[in-house]
Amino acid sequence: MQIENLSKRLREFANDRDWDQFHAPKNLSMALMVEAAELAEHFQWMSEQQSLELSDDKLKEVSYELADVFIYCVRLSDKLGVDLPKVVDEKIMINEKKYPAEIVRGSSKKYTEY
Repeated sequence: MQIENLSKRLREFANDRDWDQFHAPKNLSMALMVEAAELAEHFQWMSEQQSLELSDDKLKEVSYELADVFIYCVRLSDKLGVDLPKVVDEKIMINEKKYPAEIVRGSSKKYTEY
């Protein structure tokens, strides 16, 4: 599904429930943080290896949390008039310049550290 179709569907979903009144960017950004925390909660206390080997049931739960995070990102971008695919592409290009592969390969340092 294209982002623009998804934005429209989510807009209609909110309008059908009279929820747009609650969907100010401030509120959507806070809801996004809550969903991101719920996603992180699934991995709390796991080892790195355990986080790579989720059971089918756990993976389904994590998938739904990822969907919630994505939904709020799309809804927020729609409310702000942000072309999400365009800015994601721009941000990747910025990161490619900040983190040239030939310099940072295998390193987790921030771009200000090299």
